[in-house]
Amino acid sequence: MKGRQIILDHLNGREAAALLVDGRLEDLLIDADTPRVGAIYRAVADRPMKGQGGLFVSTPDGQAFLRQVRGVAPGQSLLVQVTGHAEPGKAMPVTQKILFKSRYAIITPDAPGLNISRKIRDEDLRDHLLAIAHAVIDDPATGLIMRSSCEGADADEIAADIAEMADLARAVMADQAGGPEQLTEGDGPHALAWRDWTDPAQVVTEPGGFETHGVLDLIEAARRPKVALPGGGSVYIEPTRALVAVDVNTGTDTTPAAALKANIAAARDLPRQLRVRGLGGQITLDLAPMTKKDRTAFENALRAAFRADAIETVLAGWTPLGHFELQRKRERRPLAELLT
Repeated sequence: MKGRQIILDHLNGREAAALLVDGRLEDLLIDADTPRVGAIYRAVADRPMKGQGGLFVSTPDGQAFLRQVRGVAPGQSLLVQVTGHAEPGKAMPVTQKILFKSRYAIITPDAPGLNISRKIRDEDLRDHLLAIAHAVIDDPATGLIMRSSCEGADADEIAADIAEMADLARAVMADQAGGPEQLTEGDGPHALAWRDWTDPAQVVTEPGGFETHGVLDLIEAARRPKVALPGGGSVYIEPTRALVAVDVNTGTDTTPAAALKANIAAARDLPRQLRVRGLGGQITLDLAPMTKKDRTAFENALRAAFRADAIETVLAGWTPLGHFELQRKRERRPLAELLT
């Protein structure tokens, strides 16, 4: 089917959401049984980790690790927010930089200032949005980022959305005294779909939508390591405990440009594959053999592909053996773990 579809359903008893673009699975969100990214806790500082620049904190859901922190004494209460999913046996990662995200706005309590997404370039619209922000945010210490989804949205809806997030931020930031407690649980897949998939789309909410719209078959395909590439090439994506290995092959294509074509095709599809599979951490690309002069074209394609991806990914560069390495935030649980 042509166009964009958002399918809201449940998978194995878990809340789930799928984004289809022209029949292709563009994104997939499945709820996990671990704390959600974005959940906010009042935690209690535990012991510092000398040499690692951080400390452990206690939450109702176990220990968390707070990086790059100073001036926090053991036993002190502090607010933290979950930034990703922890590997098995490790503490969940948290930060003190609290963000309150909604469809149209991001409230930044510790970063004053009113800002508008750079994607909105119409100066009249920017002035209009600033007027809305000033009318709602009356605390100069509270920061606000107006998201690109504000473009074309109703002014009253934007104002109501900002006001709701600002009220939540005030309530949470004022609740810093006491023992460990979860203050917000974070957004589930359906709320995240509403918040982040803002482009026009057909929204399907009827039970069984995953089956009737072919999402189950697309998920099954995403569980397999092999991905076919245009031109007969293929890529294998296989997670291990230490890293995610990505192996690119030219297949039956024996032309001189086969390697570069396969590598660029893999680069363009890699962000989507990692999103759908929920993979992060260290990622090593074992590319089809190509000359060093072709590396620039490959890097440009890879950089452009990840520029449009919302999950933070660092392009680390080439290894002495000719592999290319990435470091990607573990913002999601691996699909294979969620479906076991």
